[in-house]
Amino acid sequence: MSEIAVFLSLVVIVAGGSSPHADYIEELIRTNAFGGRISDNILEDATLDLPDLVRKYNYPFEEHFVTTEDGYILGMHRIPHGRVSYNVSGDRPVVFLMHGWPTSSSDHVIMGPGTGIAYILADEGYDVWMGNTRGNSYSRKHISLNPDVPRNGFWEFSWDEIGERDLPAMIDYALQHTGRSALHYIGFSQGTTVFFVMGSLRPEYNKKIISMHAMAPVAYMEHVKDHIFTMIAPYGRDLTALASLLGIEEILSHHEIFTLLGRLLCVDGAKTQPFCSAIIFLIAGWNENQHNASTIPIILGHTPAGCSVKQMAHFGQIITDKEFRRYDFGLLQNILKYGTPVPPSYDLSKVTAPVFLHYSEGDPLAVVADVDKLYKELGRPMGKFKVSESTFSHVDFIWGIDAKKMVYDKVINFMRLMDLKN
Repeated sequence: MSEIAVFLSLVVIVAGGSSPHADYIEELIRTNAFGGRISDNILEDATLDLPDLVRKYNYPFEEHFVTTEDGYILGMHRIPHGRVSYNVSGDRPVVFLMHGWPTSSSDHVIMGPGTGIAYILADEGYDVWMGNTRGNSYSRKHISLNPDVPRNGFWEFSWDEIGERDLPAMIDYALQHTGRSALHYIGFSQGTTVFFVMGSLRPEYNKKIISMHAMAPVAYMEHVKDHIFTMIAPYGRDLTALASLLGIEEILSHHEIFTLLGRLLCVDGAKTQPFCSAIIFLIAGWNENQHNASTIPIILGHTPAGCSVKQMAHFGQIITDKEFRRYDFGLLQNILKYGTPVPPSYDLSKVTAPVFLHYSEGDPLAVVADVDKLYKELGRPMGKFKVSESTFSHVDFIWGIDAKKMVYDKVINFMRLMDLKN
């Protein structure tokens, strides 16, 4: 069977300690030998679990768990300091990272030291905490509900509950554990959406945020250009009903098949690697300038990480309705839950934490016109900061070759300025 045939077959199936090389890696990082990706073995990184992946590069790693008010047990990951000795002790500001959809905390480390934002922040002297949404690979537990038992209620959530319940629980835990009263927040894509939900529904949490940095901010999606989302959005309610009828509550969970696909078909030299790149471009925008195809195996080794059907349906609703509002359960359930036949809009004026919006012209999901509308409605916007490269796209904020130079360095400078004010 040809590589292309194997690739297509797998697509069909999918639809249904410190490293001994630490010194060598340090030298690679110093000389930037691999450009946008530092790793001594991409295929090894694709198969390592997150703790071993981080420790391989000689960073400390901690796993914590916090239980939400409605019983979800969330995994939190921490890199308390960098590898350089002067970062091990001392007064380190806390920064909380929140991933996009449908991924996990792995977003922040899979690009490796020198490129992954969690490593960069740890080496810059920050105490780095990474959250995980309910239902993803690291948060598939509940005090009484089983994610693998159909229709038992585990998957009855959208990103509304993530913003209202998950974020506050994780932020409180990180602050209590570190003895801090406030922290910096960096979110990507859905990681920004849930922050705006929290700031609107739980406004008391704004005072716990020193600065919020929204990379590829997603709230309004009226002008979205992503072909998959624009195609699915008008049928979101029908597809949700059909999924419920078929007992499908979770989508895009992580399976070994993704890792296998990456190792066999997306490696350097494989004839099918361009197909792998094309799938990423189809979902999140085309930009060859920032795409390192060599990293696809490690991306597929950790992504996607799972989410509920309702998370995607909620995005579909705000695209179709052209409003940023709570989940639409239908007329009768809306009246029972919200007291109104139509879900209420999130009041963005209540988001009074200092918000920095980092966006790009080439982003098909966080489109400039929608970012402008968001900016005007926020309670305390600090500014809009457009990436200089016009083709910079959605996933380039986390996987882009030049993300550090074009985005992260600016974020860190703003964080340091905000620290001086506190």
